[in-house]
Amino acid sequence: MSIRLYIPIDSTALSLGAERVARAIAEEAARRGIDLGIVRNGSRGMFWLEPLIEVETVAGRVGYGPVTPADVAGLFDAGFLSGADHPLALGRVEAIPYLASQERLTFARVGVTDPLSLDDYRAHGGFAGLARAIGMSCAEVVQEVTDSGLRGRGGAAFPTGIKWNTVLAAAADRKYVVCNADEGDSGTFSDRMLMEGDPYCLIEGMAIAGLAVGATQGYIYLRSEYPHAFETLRAAIARARTAGCLGQDVMGSGRVFELEVRMGAGAYICGEETSMLESLEGKRGTVRAKPPLPAIAGLFGKPTVINNVMSLASVPTILARGAAFYRDYGMGRSRGTLPFQLAGNLRRTGLVEKAFGVTLRELLYDYGGGSASGRPIRAVQVGGPLGAYVPESQFDVPLDYEAYVAIGAMVGHGGLVAFDDRADMARMARYAMEFCAVESCGKCTPCRIGSTRGVEVIDRIVAGEQRGRNVALLNSLCDTMLNGSLCALGGMTPYPVQSALKHFPEDFGLVPDEDNKGA
Repeated sequence: MSIRLYIPIDSTALSLGAERVARAIAEEAARRGIDLGIVRNGSRGMFWLEPLIEVETVAGRVGYGPVTPADVAGLFDAGFLSGADHPLALGRVEAIPYLASQERLTFARVGVTDPLSLDDYRAHGGFAGLARAIGMSCAEVVQEVTDSGLRGRGGAAFPTGIKWNTVLAAAADRKYVVCNADEGDSGTFSDRMLMEGDPYCLIEGMAIAGLAVGATQGYIYLRSEYPHAFETLRAAIARARTAGCLGQDVMGSGRVFELEVRMGAGAYICGEETSMLESLEGKRGTVRAKPPLPAIAGLFGKPTVINNVMSLASVPTILARGAAFYRDYGMGRSRGTLPFQLAGNLRRTGLVEKAFGVTLRELLYDYGGGSASGRPIRAVQVGGPLGAYVPESQFDVPLDYEAYVAIGAMVGHGGLVAFDDRADMARMARYAMEFCAVESCGKCTPCRIGSTRGVEVIDRIVAGEQRGRNVALLNSLCDTMLNGSLCALGGMTPYPVQSALKHFPEDFGLVPDEDNKGA
């Protein structure tokens, strides 16, 4: 029996040299006449250790990292294939505190299994949720998702069960399920990690959604910058169809669900659900006015479930283990877990899946290890480029949808980008307006024109031109964008701008208001 090694094949590990390491290990083993079975798994999400090599031993999977091709011969000499000690040895991977202290539900298999192996997927609990859903009525499946408390993981946090129930109740000759995989926010990568590391989890979630609402066709709308995810999904869909998990007779149920993956052309606005539908229909990605909601008249005018990757990938666990199991994680109305993505100026960047209620301070220091520069962390942008800048005084607020709304922020997709005390927050506010101006689809005036005027007004404030008057103008402009834009791009750009102005006024040349600073 050959020795089994795991070497990640996801984009992060590949960008750090995993392919060269895999080749070096295979060549060294051949020279030494050693029979190796190399499994290309997903990343565990501990990026500072990539490429992370795992060796299957009697004591469990032992890790070594970060490994370079130059380390390979020394690892063989040290006896790493039996889990021997070495300067790069990390011990049992599952026991590494960064990983061991997480609550991995959605990412339970990522990094553990061969992403394209159906046998591996089934051996680790895969398709148990779909099998249970097949034995339930549509309404029962929707009720299970509703009872779990799952809310959309894409930003708006709308209850998933209510959305599904609307589509289920809509009368139509055809319905769709669309997965929004246009993960374009800065500091976010959980969708990519899951699609590259456990694609069947998303496929199973979409199949359950299709059976629940009576949809027979699904689409994954993928961002253009994810070529590895595209190939992985295409291969996984083909294998799932061949195995009867998709197609005309889903797992022998007599029910139909087909699935395709489509690549977008690269516009940030196509992450907005109605722009995405326009793009899927072959049109330019511009925002549609609502109502009607996509749940009533979505893709090609038919009732459509639109969820993002994390929402749909949470569903197999809910169906397999029950609504109560999932609901028991989290706090308040924020139930279950969220994969937080640690990026920016941190020592240990990567992915941490925790129940709602964890704080920024825990994520930044216990997991992230503090700033990579060694300087104090001054601000964290939470929830992508349209998220607020959270100051250090609010690092102990629990990450919960309602708690963050109360401080003028949002949890969003769980992306965290950290900045140390050298960051110029006025420039970051200007960047937010500029980003909106560049990425606007141009359909509504508050977004298209407001963002351009916003850049100009911030420039005047920083230059010291009539600061009081221009601050009032900037606030009025933000109010117009917030309440007058057709979609969240224009509607949420004020969040980073106003949070920077509120918490870091000195960067704009203003005198801090001690009553408000850090509130």
